[in-house]
Amino acid sequence: LAMMAIIGMFFQDGLTGSAWGDWALYVDSPLRFFGGGEASTYKTFDPATELGVQEPVGFWDPLGFASDGDEATFKRRRSVEIKHGRVCMAASIGYIVPEYYKFPGFLSPSEGLQFADVPNGLAALSKVPALGWVQIIFFAGIVEGAFGVTDDYRNGTPGDYGWKVITSDDPAEKEKKLSAELANGRLAMVAIIGMFFQDGLTGSAWGDWALYTASPLRARGGAGAAFDPASAIGATEPLGFWDPCGFCKDKDQATFLKYRGAELKHGRVAMMSIIGFLGQPSWRFPGFEGVPDGINALGSAPAGAGFACLFLLVGFFELRILADLEEGNEPGNFGDPFKMIPTQSGGYDEYWRNFELNNGRLAMIGSIGTIAASAYTGLDAYQQWQSAKPAAIAFIKTTLPFAP
Repeated sequence: LAMMAIIGMFFQDGLTGSAWGDWALYVDSPLRFFGGGEASTYKTFDPATELGVQEPVGFWDPLGFASDGDEATFKRRRSVEIKHGRVCMAASIGYIVPEYYKFPGFLSPSEGLQFADVPNGLAALSKVPALGWVQIIFFAGIVEGAFGVTDDYRNGTPGDYGWKVITSDDPAEKEKKLSAELANGRLAMVAIIGMFFQDGLTGSAWGDWALYTASPLRARGGAGAAFDPASAIGATEPLGFWDPCGFCKDKDQATFLKYRGAELKHGRVAMMSIIGFLGQPSWRFPGFEGVPDGINALGSAPAGAGFACLFLLVGFFELRILADLEEGNEPGNFGDPFKMIPTQSGGYDEYWRNFELNNGRLAMIGSIGTIAASAYTGLDAYQQWQSAKPAAIAFIKTTLPFAP
């Protein structure tokens, strides 16, 4: 509690000049955001009183762009905000209208491209001819540089280009309309980004999930796919189908099965390595009694030779025996050489296969952690747990009020 209290006092002291948070002292704060009362002449421009400060957020500047109180910089950024908002409002309408209406005639007579041939959304970018992009950029550059579009904030009225569309003789009504333009522009900026994302993810700006299978960014398939990795073994709660790097986004079954085979083999090796790490302190193979624990064993003479033999043995199994056993089966299925299924001690149903995958994944993380900790501390697996025990108990006692 005291740690939180002292941080709060530091913050209030820096913000108000008093540890008790007297807001009357706010104008003298070395950290204050903008100027305040009559007694202070430190700043004459207050961005919190400008157009665009609306409920429910009020003056919202989480990154502190306006914290220096520079009026010229604020108005330049306000001009940019208004400009981007207007473009995004037009873009949002442009996303909606082509769903119902397209211009007649040709977009590019020389290429025989009609407006009706141009798809809606992001897919249209690939249809616009190169000269069309040159025209668009050239036209926007002329408007931006030759018609005073960049002079609005220098004249003190961001967004005012000399021709009035949103205006009124009533100052209160005019301010209401200008505030509405800002608010709608902000909403349009968020909306157009959402449309871009949905378009890229689903192939439609309206986010029709039935079209998810045609998405260029999709990570898994839908009802129309011949092979759906999301329905394969291993997609378990709480993450479900988790492929953040998009390895399976092309839904190539052969590639998926190759990855699944590698995952199973690494998981099984990692589970055995965890058992080996925990068994080393208690038992050694004859002739290896003096071999150090963990990765330090690789630096000793007998263990190094044993590792070379193990490497050759694994290679032989990998290339000859396991490859023949796996042929014709799904990855990781080498039959039941130890006849475990009839004893009901295990099985090859969905439950046990998910069980093996999850434990293998955990073991891979555990092996990496044990190896890293051993390299850093020189402790074996048991010693690592013994060293972590006091910290774990202290953490439990600190965080759980009912802990003994």
